[in-house]
Amino acid sequence: MKNIFLFSLVSIVIAGGMSGCGPTEEPKEEGTPVGLTEAKGHYLEGDKKYKIWYGGIFRINEVENFKNLYPHSLTDAVSSHIGAQIYQGFFRLNQKTLKVEKCLAEDYTVNEDATVWTMSLRDGVYFHDDPCFDGGKGRKVTVEDFKYCFDKLCESYPDNKLYELFQDRVVGAKEYFASTQSGSPLEGGVSGVKIIGNSIEITLKSPFSAFDKVLSHNACWVFPREAWDKYGSDMRTKCVGSGPFKVDVIKEGVQVRLVRNENYWESDEHGNQLPYMNIIKTTFTQDKKTELSSFQSGKLDMIWKLPVEEMSAVLGTLKEAQNGENTEFQYQQKRGMSTQFYCFLHTSELFSDVRVRKAFNLAINREDLVKYTLQGEGEPGIHGLIPDFGAYDNKTIKGFNFDPELARELMAESGHTDGKGLENITLYINEGGSTNILLAEAIQNQLKENIGVKINIEPLQLPVHIQKFQTGQEDFWRIAWVADYPDPENFLKLFYGKNVPTDPTAESFPNSTRYKNPQFDEMYEKALAEVNTDTRDQLFHSCDSLLIADAAFMPIYYDEYIRLLKLNVRAFPQNAMEYRDLSRVFFSRDEE
Repeated sequence: MKNIFLFSLVSIVIAGGMSGCGPTEEPKEEGTPVGLTEAKGHYLEGDKKYKIWYGGIFRINEVENFKNLYPHSLTDAVSSHIGAQIYQGFFRLNQKTLKVEKCLAEDYTVNEDATVWTMSLRDGVYFHDDPCFDGGKGRKVTVEDFKYCFDKLCESYPDNKLYELFQDRVVGAKEYFASTQSGSPLEGGVSGVKIIGNSIEITLKSPFSAFDKVLSHNACWVFPREAWDKYGSDMRTKCVGSGPFKVDVIKEGVQVRLVRNENYWESDEHGNQLPYMNIIKTTFTQDKKTELSSFQSGKLDMIWKLPVEEMSAVLGTLKEAQNGENTEFQYQQKRGMSTQFYCFLHTSELFSDVRVRKAFNLAINREDLVKYTLQGEGEPGIHGLIPDFGAYDNKTIKGFNFDPELARELMAESGHTDGKGLENITLYINEGGSTNILLAEAIQNQLKENIGVKINIEPLQLPVHIQKFQTGQEDFWRIAWVADYPDPENFLKLFYGKNVPTDPTAESFPNSTRYKNPQFDEMYEKALAEVNTDTRDQLFHSCDSLLIADAAFMPIYYDEYIRLLKLNVRAFPQNAMEYRDLSRVFFSRDEE
């Protein structure tokens, strides 16, 4: 989705001088930014104009620890927020619109039926300095690096969690994967990925007009062979990319500290070398109230998602916040491209009966959960898996209404009247903030009251939680899927049956529920090959409707993202994926 250190900050200095158009001094205190250096030009925000400044430490907190920063293992939102500042690929998303735009691609072409994609590489892009290189100096990024990374994405090895992105799309991907499984890799790598001069040509098995969205995914970020040869699996934290920031300190569970890449290739429209910030500091305080207190006391520059029990106290009325009447912070709100839901393990005896899965879905009141438990921060999950976004309208998908009487009938039909035989169900959730607990407790009460099922709740650290449900060790669990790229396919792939391993204990990603339905797989494959947008969306609607008919999962709500920024934070627009590009964020002066 989509679903991360103790270190003294005293006397930490960025090694080496900055480039001529960047800052030369970092702030000494982590309060109001000091020592900012004037840059050229202004930034327009609505009807206001702000002078651009270099320097400062941008301070963020995450309530979950990151799991893995290696591009082919990166599967959680926290890791993505950090990794997107370190690595880049041919394409990226526009932070404001989420439209795909060129990044390391100087240019690209697509043939008429969208089966051949050719990207030329931008000149002057260098990897970060790192001991994996001779002399520790980062070298120029080449098309051979992209070929190496794309081949490695189709290689069978434990750290590759994202092969499915190329598996059924790229010519030769399956053949190369099989050859690496047998220990005899095919010469030349993936046959459908070729180097042509200063370009990479990728040939697809069938038309796919949204392949540029796939190429914007973190699995397609570029990294050097030297880094993997030196660090291997330790690239989980040993990061060597070409992005605007590079790793300075990783102290797991406490802090990740990124510093400005003084050799970064990109400049803004005024000729200023990016990024503007000196340092990005991410901390990992798991309690949302403590996080909020840190923001209010000036120790953080932003907060994403408020603790529901503090909503009214912080915002006053929602209307006041939306109108900008609160002068203590900037308020941002956006409908999220994210769905919060509970999962059933389909190979488990507990949930192999569709009647039980339907009863669970009919026994919860989603409107009450959003209104009272979440204090209105979200939309009830009554329209299937895919949230409403862009041109995709989910309103035609008829989800589950609250119907406890029908739920009890289904439980009786399945032989589980008043929860008989379902006494030992545990709902696994990830730690981090109070919302997950409050919601789980409310659902726990509703299931007990409406169908007599008593469930236990067990919070786990996110990396442990992910490892357990992906290896079939959890029967009933919470997950949130935030889109990797803005396309319905990115949600539906979670239930594509051909990605499920035959071994019930083997890691199954992204289909961790191990749901299998040949009818769903057939429609999903047709949608992937369809170039007409309307027809494609109709097929996606059919897929989503089938998931509801099978009660394949338990939708809870669609996210509504609220974000608060300090008053001096500029050029940080919100989007529905909470996709972050911090290369253009800067602090304005108080007098502005």
